[in-house]
Amino acid sequence: MDGTVNLQDLVAVLRASEVFRNKCHIGPVAEAFTGLAEAFGIRNGDDAAAIPDGEGHLLLAAEGIVAGMVRENPYLAGRCAVLANVNDIYAMGGRPLAMVDVIGTPDEHSAREVARGMKDGAQRYRVPVVGGHVLRTGGDSSVALAILGRAKRLITSFDAQPGDCLVLASRTNGRWLDGMGFWNCTLPEDDATLPAHLDLLPQAAEAGLVRAGKDVSMAGIAGTATMLAEGSGIGACIDLNALVPPPGVALASWLLAFMSYGFLLAVSPEKSAAVAKHFAGHGIAVARIGAFCRERRVSLRQGGEDCVLWDFAAQAFAGGGAA
Repeated sequence: MDGTVNLQDLVAVLRASEVFRNKCHIGPVAEAFTGLAEAFGIRNGDDAAAIPDGEGHLLLAAEGIVAGMVRENPYLAGRCAVLANVNDIYAMGGRPLAMVDVIGTPDEHSAREVARGMKDGAQRYRVPVVGGHVLRTGGDSSVALAILGRAKRLITSFDAQPGDCLVLASRTNGRWLDGMGFWNCTLPEDDATLPAHLDLLPQAAEAGLVRAGKDVSMAGIAGTATMLAEGSGIGACIDLNALVPPPGVALASWLLAFMSYGFLLAVSPEKSAAVAKHFAGHGIAVARIGAFCRERRVSLRQGGEDCVLWDFAAQAFAGGGAA
């Protein structure tokens, strides 16, 4: 990254963003279910619920799409619902099996466009939509999708260790959708390459290359790294000099961007070269953008200057934590 930024101003922008505020709303809801999942041997707070099943795990996840996107572009909302769910499964080292939807719209046209987007996304990712529910609403629209997958070996949000590298695996060629804060880097991929690139995640898990990880979702790089550190009961430092936003994209926007293909990984230093080779050999960019630490906070670093983005001792973020 060229140039410098005022770290305190950047922290203020990130903390005041809608996606950061939304993550802080998760904790009170999660508290209502405290102990329920654990009573069945399932840990809550990951990208997907990992349900022990024989020698592996079934993975169950769900994602909702913000109402603004459904209103403005119902077709894209349908595609993004598929994308978000598929990424959740691959991010945990799994492979998706099937999806079901819940579509709520005030008119038939919107419902058809959402369904069309879901169908196109499902065909592209080779994951069927096998059922669901449709609601006719009196006002606003809503879209949600749930997905089932299976993993032989998990990538969790709970197992990053102090000293691990914070690694970003992403595609550098894409299209920036400014009004939505969306880095669409799957458009250049053909339908055969796309699932193959996602399958690099379970391959890395099964080879023991990755300790922990999450997909870069609506919380962006900054929020996703914060959730990963919180879930593992540790902290992290993000090196801004290692981040290269696309031309014309501000650093704050890039730190908050939803990526159609982007994964943050916790990798032990001795395996970082193997991880880079694993992804780069298939055209995926791999960058070490920071490291995990014992201190229970997330910081931004530029040159020799650090600024605390989130202090878990003062406030929970999404409410996740190591068991």
